[in-house]
Amino acid sequence: MVVLSPCFAAAGLCVLSAVETVTATPVARQSGFSLLLSNDDGWAEANIRALYEEATTAGYEVLLSAPAENQSGTGSTSVEPTPLTEPGEFDSIPAGSPAEGHNTTDDHIWYVNAHPVDAVQYGVQNLSSTYLGGAPSLILTGPNVGSNLGIVTQFSGTVGAASEGVKLGIPAIAFSGSGGSERSYTELAAGDYSFIYAQASLRLADALVNSGASPLLPSGTALNVNYPDAGAGTDCASADDFKFVLSRVYSVLGLPVDVTTCGSSSLPTESSVVGTDGCYASVSVFNADSKLDAGKSAQQAVLDSLSGILTCLPS
Repeated sequence: MVVLSPCFAAAGLCVLSAVETVTATPVARQSGFSLLLSNDDGWAEANIRALYEEATTAGYEVLLSAPAENQSGTGSTSVEPTPLTEPGEFDSIPAGSPAEGHNTTDDHIWYVNAHPVDAVQYGVQNLSSTYLGGAPSLILTGPNVGSNLGIVTQFSGTVGAASEGVKLGIPAIAFSGSGGSERSYTELAAGDYSFIYAQASLRLADALVNSGASPLLPSGTALNVNYPDAGAGTDCASADDFKFVLSRVYSVLGLPVDVTTCGSSSLPTESSVVGTDGCYASVSVFNADSKLDAGKSAQQAVLDSLSGILTCLPS
């Protein structure tokens, strides 16, 4: 598969360099299921483009709407989109381009020169009816470059973007990976960590899609998923190596306040899951408004939906 570098209708610019990418094995899915992708690292960052390619190859209807620049740490803040006064991320957008625009070779890839929250709003409210035939079935944000654990979730644009999706009535999952660094998608190479994170994210999304749950996630909640390092020389050399564990964002010092699973009524924290040797990924259910842990009933619903993919930490 070949990924073309950015082309822009507004500027009449098309750069025809390309990179070879890995082709994923298609995943099972519900017919007509659509995804909106966003992030806070920017529309031209490697991780989100890898996820776009993998999801498209798998047969999902996919729309990408993400910030024109790295907007990490903007949380749930919003600003008015404005025309670009300087070139966009990795020189992917010419200075003087409009506040919103798309790749001319693929009009399902959009930038919004504002914050992650604004990119999600624009994708849902202005783009999805045209490019997805209606509201997206699920929003996936990330995979973020770097973990989003504990208190950091309050400031994460990736988590903020997922939260915004829920506020707009769309179920959402925020993904973050501790490995790698911010880079252009033109640097993607077959089998590297960006594709591993993308494929693992689709494993989880597909499990949720095919769970039969309706709604996909409990009202007012989203999932926060964190991965350890991935790629050659790590415990996570492929997407199939990841073992997903139901977790919580904040510690409650062992108090039995959570759903009962794995022999305990106190879920492990995200940090403890990701820090366990053996390629464990954390899956936390959080309230989209407060970004605090959701209650037992919401945890139970997710546990039931993802029972086929969730596991326990080693004793």
